[in-house]
Amino acid sequence: MKLVLWSYWRSSASYRVRIALHLKGLAYEYRAVDLLRDEQADPAYRATHPQALVPALEVDGRPIVQSLAILEWLEETFPEPPLLPRDPFARARVRAFALAIACEIHPLSNLAVRRFLKEEWGLDEAAQTRWHHRWLEAGLGACEAMVRSEAGPFCFGDRPTIADCLLVPQLYNARRYGFALDPFVRLREAEEAMRALEPVRRAAPEAQPDAPKS
Repeated sequence: MKLVLWSYWRSSASYRVRIALHLKGLAYEYRAVDLLRDEQADPAYRATHPQALVPALEVDGRPIVQSLAILEWLEETFPEPPLLPRDPFARARVRAFALAIACEIHPLSNLAVRRFLKEEWGLDEAAQTRWHHRWLEAGLGACEAMVRSEAGPFCFGDRPTIADCLLVPQLYNARRYGFALDPFVRLREAEEAMRALEPVRRAAPEAQPDAPKS
């Protein structure tokens, strides 16, 4: 089976999928899509991802889009090591946490929204930062509450789950916007546990072939 990941080094949605691929020990071909150059709008790429977003995962030439759909496919196709608990109630809690990030927090800070805030509403950098901080505070506060009583060190216990795959990129983004993470003790604990893992370090933005070389 040949896996090809269309990715952008700083895309948090791509970062989620890279984490899962590395945690499961899966080899894949990396193909960069430069979002700042609007390569995602190229008709050839749209044939792979009609929404002109990243990531897309090609499986023997067949594309899967949307990061959570990709993560679920990986879990179903390569169940070891598992990224979802066995218990159905626990699985639902992990999925709820992941959806809180993917649906409620991340979309309000993505590139298309930032461009809209600047070009259509004329918001300068300071105003955009206030926008991002408003939604990060609300969203991450809810995520902290979801895992506050859960055993660690990861979001939901002693092994990574899909929740952790989404958490790490979201906190990476929050720091990009200068958002203070001090109040989110459990989220930072889970992030620290993840970042200590070699597979997660290999998935980091700065480790990708299209990352700027310093």
